[in-house]
Order: sequence, then structure tokens, then C-alpha cells
Amino acid sequence: MGSFATLITPESLRGHVGRPGWAILDCRFDLLRPAWGPAVYLEGHIPGAIYAHLEKDLSAPQSGTNGRHPLPPDLILAAVFSRWGIDRQTQVVAYDDNGGAYAARAWWCLRYLGHGAAAVLDGGLPAWTDAGLPLRGGEETRPPADFLTAPRPGLRIEAAEVAEKVGTSRLRLIDARAPERYRGDEEPIDPVAGHIPGAVNRPWQSNLDARGRFRPAAELRQAYLALLGDQPPENAAVYCGSGVTACHDLLALTHAGLDGARLYPGSWSEWCSNAARPVATGPEPGGAG
Repeated sequence: MGSFATLITPESLRGHVGRPGWAILDCRFDLLRPAWGPAVYLEGHIPGAIYAHLEKDLSAPQSGTNGRHPLPPDLILAAVFSRWGIDRQTQVVAYDDNGGAYAARAWWCLRYLGHGAAAVLDGGLPAWTDAGLPLRGGEETRPPADFLTAPRPGLRIEAAEVAEKVGTSRLRLIDARAPERYRGDEEPIDPVAGHIPGAVNRPWQSNLDARGRFRPAAELRQAYLALLGDQPPENAAVYCGSGVTACHDLLALTHAGLDGARLYPGSWSEWCSNAARPVATGPEPGGAG
């Protein structure tokens, strides 16, 4: 059996729970209540799952100008994965209870460091429990491993390159935030409202159906091809508020066979921290909304 590199169903995962070559990451989180995720993990999680904290494990300290969830240095992130018992042979499955909004960040981090055998549980914990599958309480541990990195710098883009290419045909920017935040109608978190000029809007929730599962790959492919226009995925970059839910769009792109788009890790929270960077408001170019 080949590895899972984008999504996995509860039915496919159930037979691998507890196997040494499989690691499960519980990524449940609440941006406004950081202690909530660890607490609900202890109450009940997929058996064998390790808790992956968005801010303590998958983010670096904030400087005030590097965004709200900066990426950790490669070796620090690798040390986290080693602590969780992940090596190059491990199949990793990440899940949350919010449609993959946080699990996709873990998926992207693993993929960026060269670990292809990483997938998100489609439908997350609700799909697992709806299937009648068990939970277990308490804290889990795994024997540490040696996670060897093979970074893929082509999967990320930094603010300087975005600024250089903004508004040109060399970069197709996709904003994964809610439409009202994209337009600048409201901004509940960051000090400036709006979007990076030229960006088009693809709210991450649009990747999901009414049950919180990812839409079919063919449907996602059609939607993203329309966003890309005449640009290949390699000329696209995705951002959100802080480099978290943008990973959801990147997962959807990859699942749709449109691999190669980049993450702007600092995202809007980094971009708007510099008053010299341009800001746009209102609907998409062409009036798409």
C-alpha cells in the first residue's frame, strides 16, 4: 500500500491505529482560547494521538513584524517531529475538529521539510466519531525518532518577493480568509483591514462540503484553475491571516493535482505590520466580490 499524501478517511485510518509506523497528531485549537485544545485532547482523542500545539509546537515567537504564527526554523521544527516519534518512514495523519483548518498547518510543515507521507483526516474528529470509532483520554507518548529534514524552499515565499512581484503577472496571490476580511469590511484580529493588491479570494471553508469533508478533487481542480487563470500553480502563493488556514487551500490544491503553489507564512499579519506595503480594499479585481 502506498502512503497517504493529502487526505485519509476514518475507514482507512482505523486499521492502522496503534501501528508503530503510523503517527497521529491531534491539532485541535482555538485562537481565542489557546488552553482549550490541550484540555479537550486530554478528555478524548483518537487512540495513540499526540497533541500538536499550534503556537507552542508549530509556530515560532512573534517579533511584532513577522506575523502572528511565524514558522519555526527548520531544525527546531524537525526536533518537534523527532520528539513525536516521526522519522522518514512514518505515515503521519493530522486531524482537528474544524474541517482541517489547523491540521493542514501540520501537513504543510511536514511536507515543507520533505516528508511526503503526511495526510489530513477528512472530516476530522467529527467524521471519526460519526463512524462510531473510539476515543481515548489522557496524554499519549511515542518513542522519539530521528526526523531528517530535506527542506523544500520552493514551497514558501517571503514578504520581499511578494512585494517585488505584487501586481505583476509573475505572481498569482490567493487570500484564504473570509470575504469580509478580504474586502476590508471588518478585521477582528489584525490592526489593518484589507488585502494584498491583486489577490483573489478563496476562503478556506469553500474547500469543504456541508458535512465538513473536502469537496471532490475534480470540483476543487475546476475552482482553482479558474482562480489561477493562465498561471501555473508554481506561480501562485496563498496567504491568510497568519499562515495557518492558507495551508488548507494548499492542501486542496495538492489534492486537486495542482501541486507547487507556495505559502506566504507571514501572511496578512506580517504584511500589514509595515505601513510602506500597499493595501487594497473592496471586491476582487473585476468585481467578483
